[in-house]
Amino acid sequence: MNSNIRQLEPKQLWNKFADLNAVPRASKKEERVIEFMRNFGEQLNLETIIDDVGNVIIRKPATAGMENKKAIVMQSHLDMVHQKNSDTNFDFETQGIEMYIENDWVKANGTTLGADNGLGVATIMAILESDTIQHPTLEALFTIDEETGMTGAMGLKGGLLNGDILLNLDTEEDDEIGVGCAGGVDITAKLTYKEVSSAPNSVGYKIKVKGLQGGHSGMDIYKGLGNANKIMNRVLFSVCHKEEIKISEIDGGSLRNAIPRESFSIISVDETMVDFFIDQTTQIANAIKAEYLTLEPELEISITKCKSPKKVIPFNTQNKLIKAIYAACNGVYRMSPDIPDLVETSNNIAKVIVANEKIHIGCLTRSSVESSKHDLANTLKSTFELADLKVEFSGDYPGWSPNMQSSILKVTEQVYETLNRKKPKVAACHAGLECGILGTNYPNMEMISFGPTIKGAHSPDERASISSAKKYWNFVLEVLKNIPEKTN
Repeated sequence: MNSNIRQLEPKQLWNKFADLNAVPRASKKEERVIEFMRNFGEQLNLETIIDDVGNVIIRKPATAGMENKKAIVMQSHLDMVHQKNSDTNFDFETQGIEMYIENDWVKANGTTLGADNGLGVATIMAILESDTIQHPTLEALFTIDEETGMTGAMGLKGGLLNGDILLNLDTEEDDEIGVGCAGGVDITAKLTYKEVSSAPNSVGYKIKVKGLQGGHSGMDIYKGLGNANKIMNRVLFSVCHKEEIKISEIDGGSLRNAIPRESFSIISVDETMVDFFIDQTTQIANAIKAEYLTLEPELEISITKCKSPKKVIPFNTQNKLIKAIYAACNGVYRMSPDIPDLVETSNNIAKVIVANEKIHIGCLTRSSVESSKHDLANTLKSTFELADLKVEFSGDYPGWSPNMQSSILKVTEQVYETLNRKKPKVAACHAGLECGILGTNYPNMEMISFGPTIKGAHSPDERASISSAKKYWNFVLEVLKNIPEKTN
């Protein structure tokens, strides 16, 4: 299956991507890919360093005639989001990604593809390995754990890098040059409770929400796609105000930066309330599917009988939980007043887990404005605390402020226009890039971000455009040739 990928052009890029995708590399479990990159650098006889947190730095001297150019850092992250369809049998811990070609797209078989940010990593690997590609003095920076907290970028110490310009290869539209991004903060709400017994004459039901598109909780948040946790909560809200209907379990979403595609719950219904339960849940399910018919045509909401659960949430706790999730902001909170069509602030209710006498709600709040980010975070904190949940903030990272006067921006704009006979889009994005964090320890380093077209990142629908990868590769090579000269 992956052998076909290796025949795609440019072969240098796709072969390195296939090599990388054979290595399991979940966030916070990057030991194997770190060792893979160490071996790669050392086999090329290049200086290879692993820093205190696990970031890999590989240095390569300038090619002949490029010694007087500004030194560059090429940067991508090693980890990938691990998401799969519920009916896909795949072990991310042991298996490499199974890829296939469909028209102009490289896709994965029921899982995330890892093009985010694997194509960036593969690009840098191909340049490091090449004897013919022209480039200035080069430092390759492969960071860890970008997807679940950016701890690699946060842990990178000042003074390790010597470059003047950083090329971040983590943008997902090939006609866009990134000059800024949102910061973020994780919001976790928790509560422990004491289970109570179901009524002796209760009937068990399982509610499933599935078939949603999912996607990147930053780049795709403006689309208004369905959030499985919010949809499940609407269904539960319609019936769980009755004491005879109790929640036993909820399992919705997984990763903080992925819009949740699926949610499952197990409900205990007193036999006297079965007709009401079926009628109300069917009505709200049909209404929701009608609302989302255009955006989410594959949405499924099913209610089926199951074994009656023995234990359930106390009614008072259940009531507060459902109301808190209903009230919690999800999606766009504020659009930028300064940059047209840019989401300034948003929240993703990424995970809702109720099981074993514990409630866990996980959110990722993003904003390009620090004060707005903290405003929304405090709004969510207040909402959850009113329901007696304990709220914690973690993983707070800054955004990246645009520098419209940088020399590398001028270069990339000129190169893009020369190659493509049109101007690129110069934009900030609502995703979290590592540039803002890296800039705290390297404030004088110019930064830019670009990449090939990738759709559906953070979901099993992730796909990379083959034609775009070729366009992007040519762009990278021309940018490297046109890095500005050093200044005295």
